[in-house]
Amino acid sequence: MSLIIDQTAIKRIEELRAAQGKNALMLRITVEGGGCAGFQYKMNLTEERTDKDEIFAETVITDDISLPFLSGATVKFREELTGSEFVIDNPNAQSGCGCGTSFSV
Repeated sequence: MSLIIDQTAIKRIEELRAAQGKNALMLRITVEGGGCAGFQYKMNLTEERTDKDEIFAETVITDDISLPFLSGATVKFREELTGSEFVIDNPNAQSGCGCGTSFSV
């Protein structure tokens, strides 16, 4: 199983590492039950790792339970006039909600 990390996400995480002075900082993505469409993404910055984690492009980390829901997805960083955010383009999602953090499979 794989997770594709776009150069925009890699660049942003590297910027955050430099700004915070934390070379091991990574974006953790987990998938949990809930949200208006069935599953939801949770994202946070962390330096913590466990033996059940998978690391992609040395910048994004996920656990072995979330990975099947994310397999083949692309993580990007998007900057617009209204704000900036990490986004996930997930081919496994059958439908989603307007907020972009909830999906069904």
